[in-house]
Amino acid sequence: MSETPPRPVRYRLLGPIEVSGPDGAVRLGGPKQRSVLAALLLNAGRVVPDEQLFSLVWGAAPPATVRGQVQVYVSELRKLIGAPVITRRAPGYVIEVGPGELDLHEFDEALEHAQHDLGARRVEDAARRLREALDLWRGPALGGVTQSLLDREGPPLAEKRLSALEDYFDAELAAGRHRSVVAGLRQEAEEHPFRERLQALLMLVLHRCGRTPEALEVYTAVRSRLIDELGVEPGPLLRETQVRLLRDEPVDTAPVPRQLPGDVPQFAGRMRDLARLDAVLPLEGDSRPSVSVAVVSGGAGVGKSAFAVHWAHRACRHFPDGQLYVNLRGFDPGACAMSPAEAVRRFLDALAVPAQRIPVSVEAQTSLYRSLLADKRVLVVLDNARDADQVRPLLPGSPGSITVVTSRNQLAGLVAVEGAAPVSLDLLSDSDARELLERRLGADRVAAEPDAVAQINTLCARLPLALAIVAARAATNPGFTLTELATELRTARGRLDAFEGDDDTSDVRAVFSWSYHAVSGDAARLFRFLGLHPGPHITVAAAASLLGIDVRRVRPLLAELTRAHLVTERAPGRYAFHDLLRAYAIELTHEEDPEAERTAAVRRMFDHYVHTAHAGAAALAPQRQPVMLAAPGPGVTVEPPADAAAWFAAEHPVLVAVIERAAATGFDVPAWQLACALSHTFVRQGRHWLGEPGTYRTALAAAERLGDPVALAHSHRGLAVIFTALGRDEEARTQLDHALGLFEELGDLGNQADVRQGLTWVCDRLGDYGAEYHHARRALELFQTSGNRFGEALALNNVGWSCARLGRYEQALGFCQEAIARQAVLGNLLGEANAWDSVGYAQKSLGRLGEAVRCYEKAVAMYRRHGSRYYESRSLNHLGDAHQARGDLTAARRAWQAAVELLEELGSPDAARTRAKLGTMLPQH
Repeated sequence: MSETPPRPVRYRLLGPIEVSGPDGAVRLGGPKQRSVLAALLLNAGRVVPDEQLFSLVWGAAPPATVRGQVQVYVSELRKLIGAPVITRRAPGYVIEVGPGELDLHEFDEALEHAQHDLGARRVEDAARRLREALDLWRGPALGGVTQSLLDREGPPLAEKRLSALEDYFDAELAAGRHRSVVAGLRQEAEEHPFRERLQALLMLVLHRCGRTPEALEVYTAVRSRLIDELGVEPGPLLRETQVRLLRDEPVDTAPVPRQLPGDVPQFAGRMRDLARLDAVLPLEGDSRPSVSVAVVSGGAGVGKSAFAVHWAHRACRHFPDGQLYVNLRGFDPGACAMSPAEAVRRFLDALAVPAQRIPVSVEAQTSLYRSLLADKRVLVVLDNARDADQVRPLLPGSPGSITVVTSRNQLAGLVAVEGAAPVSLDLLSDSDARELLERRLGADRVAAEPDAVAQINTLCARLPLALAIVAARAATNPGFTLTELATELRTARGRLDAFEGDDDTSDVRAVFSWSYHAVSGDAARLFRFLGLHPGPHITVAAAASLLGIDVRRVRPLLAELTRAHLVTERAPGRYAFHDLLRAYAIELTHEEDPEAERTAAVRRMFDHYVHTAHAGAAALAPQRQPVMLAAPGPGVTVEPPADAAAWFAAEHPVLVAVIERAAATGFDVPAWQLACALSHTFVRQGRHWLGEPGTYRTALAAAERLGDPVALAHSHRGLAVIFTALGRDEEARTQLDHALGLFEELGDLGNQADVRQGLTWVCDRLGDYGAEYHHARRALELFQTSGNRFGEALALNNVGWSCARLGRYEQALGFCQEAIARQAVLGNLLGEANAWDSVGYAQKSLGRLGEAVRCYEKAVAMYRRHGSRYYESRSLNHLGDAHQARGDLTAARRAWQAAVELLEELGSPDAARTRAKLGTMLPQH
């Protein structure tokens, strides 16, 4: 008789933390032991560094004995589990989990299989797998762990469950079982009243059950709730569902994006290439295409974008779930290629994903994007890609959709690894080139001069862009013969040598020269100097500085260039041009303008941005000690922005490009000075720009090359601001310590005070309240010594806040109320709002809850008037806490929900903590 094999180890995180081993259920210890185990299981198979483990389990302030406590917990867990599954592996610990041992792994695997089923339209299988996955949940995840771990890891798990639940109901509806899910769907919709997809699903299931009036009542109730409690209208999904029900049109629970640009009305030729792309479409009666990716490649100007868009319009009937389009700007000379993160976020917006549902991390956003497309047939057009790495995160994960990528590169990696179908566009054939001219000029005019047409085709290298420009010139000058145009082309023959990847036979320069030579001398000089600007767009004031003339004189020149199609006004007062035109402008300025004039123009451009940015920064942060700048040079236009926040938001990609260009070309001073000004925008704007730490490291490197302690001090502080905004507080503290030491050596009291203000903030987030109080008091003394009234008022509030964090609440009220009075006199709305928030905290801590609510409401209103969205979210969070303490859970939920929406929109890591508070108030099943 064979022995009964021992039962395997089984771990459960989707509910109360549970472990069963060979001998049955394991009696786990208290919350910290359970949290150590859960933290390791959440990262099963990966080393969890000590510091990360300490932070997850104990929060921001682990005890001095934390390392020894972890060792004890790990030792006990090994004994309890009865197997050496937890091992020490520098720099931390790792737990090994086998197949079928962890319920979270089973859940994720079931979801993955369900998405494949949905993509293949196997809705019965998908519904079954999703039901099995949801049955693994025994209550709110991570039951019995510390609040710190729950705050960090609970909300993402809760979001996973809700998303799976929505997919399950969707699959059940697709399977025709709408009557069987009414009760369950209604219950979930009631428990999650702000979950718009659940509400839309409920509307749809009621409609399919013949209860359309009830479905419309759901919309009315949800709209009232959203307006009354959150002050917002329903999103596109709910609105579209209501409209379709009213019109008795087919209803889907997801919006159908239609993002394709307009078709090219005079598209010509390419029939063989179009047929090659048609071959990737699904056959009649088949829901799946033969391949899921196609790469349209070719040299610049061959018409890749026009071809892809034209084909997409022909093929869109095969994609009933919509079309997504984005220009990835992969070959913009200003090096501002769109990141996959930005593209994914745009697609999530197009798919009408509510802001509160969009995760913070790029990886999670990509996963959500693929999940949304998993059961759909969508056409995705990724235009102007730089390389395969830019494209891969944007590829749907299911076979029902098709992605068409255009690029100047062949993207061989996509062909080799992803099995993409390559479609290489060459120059037009003679017949296609002739057809292009016929469509634009008329068949009779083309037929009248066949020899001239043949010459134009040859001289334009049958390049669509060049032919289109020739045709435009001929169309707007009907008196010109085609023979005259061909002669002009032949006379001006040349090459755009600086344009990489172009065909050797291309001749775009001659075509551009027609427009260039038709404008005035001053406009031509401006066009050449625009090539010195890094892009992606330029304002009137910056253009005036490049040329060294008054703004009133440059406006007509920009208008002249716009009429000649040498530049485009992308937005009022902001100009840009195509990358081929930029290459042409760069070539011209190096040929025609002396090096000294080019250098002077670039220096004026840098001066414009440095002085304008610092003027805007002074408006946003008047308490900061201004950087001593050299006077702007002759011909520099400095226009302090009327709305500094809006200016920084619009100019951000330009400023980053200018910093990089300055550092790369030896202009280290404007590089660090501009970065310093840019750092003032982060708190006010409340958003985290991708690549920002890299930009500040560029500025710091420039300061190090200069060896200037002033530059180094400001650059360290600037980098600290970015780290603070990104929640990387330890790194921020290190940078601030560097900056403080340098400012102390320089004897700069004002900037010492400002840096200590920053340290006050960082120490508060790290839970080091003693250091926080020390820095706050020292900052106050320094501001008083230097006579900075704005800084002194801010420091009074910081001292009060730090007193409150140390439990000295009455003392805190004295400082903070004095700060309110000072800020009111100064007219500093932001500073006054900060102080009201601090007073609210002290009053709440003293048990004066009604007074606390009043203070927080004042702070929220002031932040809203000021436009400080991050700070508004912080006070909303505090307001929710005060309402909860009073027992008003409805008001608490309303405040927290508003805070979460703001934080999610801003991409702040603080969103998870606030979302966790909502999670504790929303029961799960």
